Amino acid sequence: MEKAQKVVDSVADGVKKVTIGEKKQKVKKDKSGDGGADAGPLELNPAPQFLEDRLQLFNKLKEKFDAEIAAKPREPITITLADGSIKTGTSWETTPADIAKGISSSLFKRTVVAKLNGDSEQLWDLERPLEASCKLELLSFDDEDGKKVFWHSSAHILGEASERRFGCSLCIGPPISDGFYYEMGLPEGAAVQQSDWKPLETLVSKIVKEKQPFERLVLSKEDLLEMFKYNKYKQHIIKDKIADGTSTTVYRNGPLIDLCRGPHVPNTGRIETFAIMKNSASYFLGNKDNDSLQRIYGVSFPDKKQMAEHKKFLEEAAKRDHRKIGRDQELFFFHELSPGSAMWLPHGTRIYNTLQEFLRNEYWKRGYNEVITPNMYNSELWKTSGHWDYYKDDMFTFGVEEKDVFALKPMNCPGHCLMFDHRERSHRELPWRVADFGVLHRNEASGALSGLTRVRRFQQDDAHIFCREDQIEDEITSLFDFLQTVYGAFGFTFKMKLSTRPEKFMGKRETWDMAEAKLESALNLFCKSGGVPWELNEGDGAFYGPKIDITISDCLRRDWQCATIQLDFQLPQNFGLEYMTSEMVTKSKEEGSELAPKKEKVEAPAAEAGAKKERVYKPLTPGCARPVMIHRAIAGSIERFTAILTEHFGGKWPFWLSPRQILVIPVGVGFFDYAKEVQTIFKGQKMFVDVDLSGNTLQKKVRTGQLAQYNFIFVVGDQEMKGREVNVRNRDDPATQDRGKPVALQEAIEKLTALRDSKKSDNPFPGDAKPVEKPAKA
Repeated sequence: MEKAQKVVDSVADGVKKVTIGEKKQKVKKDKSGDGGADAGPLELNPAPQFLEDRLQLFNKLKEKFDAEIAAKPREPITITLADGSIKTGTSWETTPADIAKGISSSLFKRTVVAKLNGDSEQLWDLERPLEASCKLELLSFDDEDGKKVFWHSSAHILGEASERRFGCSLCIGPPISDGFYYEMGLPEGAAVQQSDWKPLETLVSKIVKEKQPFERLVLSKEDLLEMFKYNKYKQHIIKDKIADGTSTTVYRNGPLIDLCRGPHVPNTGRIETFAIMKNSASYFLGNKDNDSLQRIYGVSFPDKKQMAEHKKFLEEAAKRDHRKIGRDQELFFFHELSPGSAMWLPHGTRIYNTLQEFLRNEYWKRGYNEVITPNMYNSELWKTSGHWDYYKDDMFTFGVEEKDVFALKPMNCPGHCLMFDHRERSHRELPWRVADFGVLHRNEASGALSGLTRVRRFQQDDAHIFCREDQIEDEITSLFDFLQTVYGAFGFTFKMKLSTRPEKFMGKRETWDMAEAKLESALNLFCKSGGVPWELNEGDGAFYGPKIDITISDCLRRDWQCATIQLDFQLPQNFGLEYMTSEMVTKSKEEGSELAPKKEKVEAPAAEAGAKKERVYKPLTPGCARPVMIHRAIAGSIERFTAILTEHFGGKWPFWLSPRQILVIPVGVGFFDYAKEVQTIFKGQKMFVDVDLSGNTLQKKVRTGQLAQYNFIFVVGDQEMKGREVNVRNRDDPATQDRGKPVALQEAIEKLTALRDSKKSDNPFPGDAKPVEKPAKA
C-alpha cells in the first residue's frame, strides 16, 4: 500500500515541477476598473450532483474503514520526543494531537503536522492514531515540511470553493515554493476571471469559519474509480498510476473529497489568512496535446502579520523585478520572432561583458585555459556521452544532408571530452582546467520561459577539470576559494549541500566512498578555516558521481541555486579517456616509444534488428588510468545570474559593474566643451561616461541622471573649468545629492579607477559637500 500511496504524490510533484504546462492567458482589460464583469452568484444553486453522490459513497466506505480500525489490537507503545523525553500511549488510539495537548494547548495550536522517525516520508496527521512505537517531532508552519502541509491543506480549501462556485473537475493541487495552486477544468472550457477571486475568497472564509475536519480514508482502486467517475482527469490518474489490486488515500473536508496522499492540518480553521494571487491557463499533466485547464494560485498563513509581511515582500520584489528594471534601464528585451533569446541592448551588453571579464580574470589567476567549441554536433556525440536517450527532446535538432541528425549543444562537457581525447595525455598535464563561454541552446517550452531566469539561448561560466583521483580534494578546496571570491564581490552569502550516492549509481562502491570522503574532507577543511557550514543530502547525488550544490541568498533572503560542483566518473568512461601514469611514462622511456599507448577503436558487436546496442567501453591501455572529470559553474547561466544581480541590487549597480557610471552635466552652453573633454578623459580610462547637452534645466538634468542610476554625476561650470575640477554627486551618498563636492580632475580619475578595480562600494569622496554654482545666464 505504501507504494501505491506514493503514486498520487509523485503525480502531483511531477505536475508541480512541469511548469512547461503553464500557458500565458490573455486577460481582457477591464475599462470599468472594478476588476471584471459581474461576479454573479457566490456559488452554484443547486449544487452539482456529483458532490452528493461522492459524499454518500465516502460515508458508506468510511463507516467500514472505521470499523476496521476499531478492531485493531491495542498495545502499549512508547513515543520519543525531539528533546529525548518519552511518552507512553496505546497503538491505534494515541494520536500526535494527544501528545501535543498533553504538553500545552499552545503547542497543539501551533503544530501543523507530525513527523515520525525523522523521516519526511512519514509525515502524520495530528489526529491520526499512531500504529507503533516511534520517534515523534511536532512541526510548525516555520518548518519546511510543516509549511508544505499547511499550503497543501489550503489548496484543498481552494478546491472546495472552486467546486462549489464552478462545478469544475479538479485535477492537481500541490504546494509550491511560495504558496499553492489548484488546477481544474471548468464546464464548457470556461476560464477563471479576476472577478472570481473575491467570491472564491469569500467562500474560503466561510469554509475556514466552519472548521471542517480533514478526514483520511484508504480506498481500493475500484472504489476510487467509482468515487471519481464524473472526473476524467482523476480517472486518468487512477488508471495510469495506481496498480490493480492496490489502495491509496482520499481526504475529505466539507463536501470536498480528493485523491490525496496527505497529510493535512486538523481542520480548516487553522488557515487564519488566505489570498488568491493570480490565475492562468495550463495543460493537463503539462502536455500541450492534452486539455487546456485553469490554475488558481494562492498563499495562506497561520496569522495575519505573516500575510502582511508577505505582501510587503511581494511589493519590494515587484519593484526589483529584473524584467521591469531591464525595460526601464534599456538593458535587454525579448522578441516574438526569437522566444527565449534575450536581445541585449548596449547598456545590458556592458553588464554582460563586465561579468565575463571578471570571470576571465579569475580564470587567468587560477590556471584555467579558455577554449572555443562548436555550437552544433552530430547526434553521435550525444549518443556517446549518454545524453541522447534522456535529453534529445530538450535539444534543438535538425537534419543535415538528408542522412545525419545534428543538434545545437545544450552543454559543453561532451565537447571538452573530445578535446581531452584528441591526443595522448600525461599525468604531468593534470589537472587540466578548461573554461568555455560557448553559446548553449535548450528547447524550453514557451510556457516555461520567464525573463532571463528561463531562456532558450544562454551562456555559462562553464568549466571542466580533468584530474587524477589524488587531486580531487585540492581542486575542490580551490573551487571553494573561487566561490568566495565571486560571490563576495556581489555581497552574496551561500550555503552548500553534499549529495551522496543514490540507489542507482554507476561505478564501484569503493570509488564512490573515496570520492565522497574527499569531498567531505574538503568541506570540513573549508568550514574550519572560516567558511560556511554544510549539510548532508544523502542519496541525492547524480548517478555518475557525488556533487555539491551551492545556493546563494540575495538581499530579500531568497535562495537561488547558481553554482554546482559535480564529480563525474561516467563521461571519461563513455569517451574512453585516459592518461599515461608515472609508471607508464617511466616504462616508455626505458623500453622505447613503441610501448606508448595506442588509440584503439573498439567496435560494438552487431545487434539484432530492432534491438538496442549495448554500450561497449574502450579498455584502458596498460599503464594508463581514467581521469576524474569535475563539472563546475560559479555564476551558472550569465543570463540568469544577471537577473539575480538586477533584483539583488534593485537596479542600483555597483560602480565596477554599472552600465552608467558617470554623467557629466555642464551648467551652461559655455561649458559644453569642457564637459566633453571630461567625458573623453574618463572614457580613456574605460569608464562609461555620458554628457547631457540637452536644453533642460540643471535641476531636471540632475534628476534625470539620478533616476537613471548613474553612480556619479559631475556638474561642471566656470569654477570647475578654471580649476580643472568636477563637482561630484555620489548616488550612494545622500549628503551630495543637493550639493556636490569639488574634486580635482586627476584625483577623481585616480579614486574612481581604484574604486572600479577594487570592486568595492566605498565612498571615494568622503567629506563635506559644496553648493554647485548657479547656471550662467544666457
